[in-house]
Amino acid sequence: MPKMKFHKKFQKEKKAHSQKGDVSISRRFFLMASAMAGAMFALPRPARAIKFFKSPVTTNVLRPPGAVPEEIFPSKCIRCGRCVEVCPYKAIRPLDIREGIYAGTPLIFVEEIPCYLCMKCVEVCPTGTLRPIQQKETRMGLAVIDKHACMTWNEELALCRTCYNVCPFKEKAIKLNELRPVVIDDYCTGCGLCVHGCPVTRKDGKKAINVEPIYASRPVKW
Repeated sequence: MPKMKFHKKFQKEKKAHSQKGDVSISRRFFLMASAMAGAMFALPRPARAIKFFKSPVTTNVLRPPGAVPEEIFPSKCIRCGRCVEVCPYKAIRPLDIREGIYAGTPLIFVEEIPCYLCMKCVEVCPTGTLRPIQQKETRMGLAVIDKHACMTWNEELALCRTCYNVCPFKEKAIKLNELRPVVIDDYCTGCGLCVHGCPVTRKDGKKAINVEPIYASRPVKW
């Protein structure tokens, strides 16, 4: 998001919250804006624009349930931290000031702590950045099985069923085909429980099953 647009949003939010007497939120915006500006100019000049505007969402690094597309996420999220505070599993973490315009926005690193779909975060989001959806409607991403790394797909006698066993929607989001796991696209929530539980780690550090944030890049419907 261009700096001018961010400045206008900052001023608008600051004015709105000041009129309500919400000093803490206004102060949070001021500190956030200052920190983001400092982080940008701390980078070497050629890397500033790339780092400042590059989305941190990637394989196994996802937005919480109900998130709007990345195209508008940083401008819609006010960095209030309510989703972070309400998560009982401490799965949601705010990004630090090194992440440019995405600083302060929430992410879930599913390899470390997956989303348990308690849906508390969507209930407290004040701006609709996390839309109020039901558990089964969640589409944080899509789990993809690497059949070259998965033991069950490579070894005839492998008995690993971890991804199937931990899935909250087994027989819908994931099924067994001749005792081998198969992800069903239409029902996978992208919660990352399968990634967190997978015992196989590839040479590149990823698992034999990973969640790709395919929905984050969907075009915005105005």
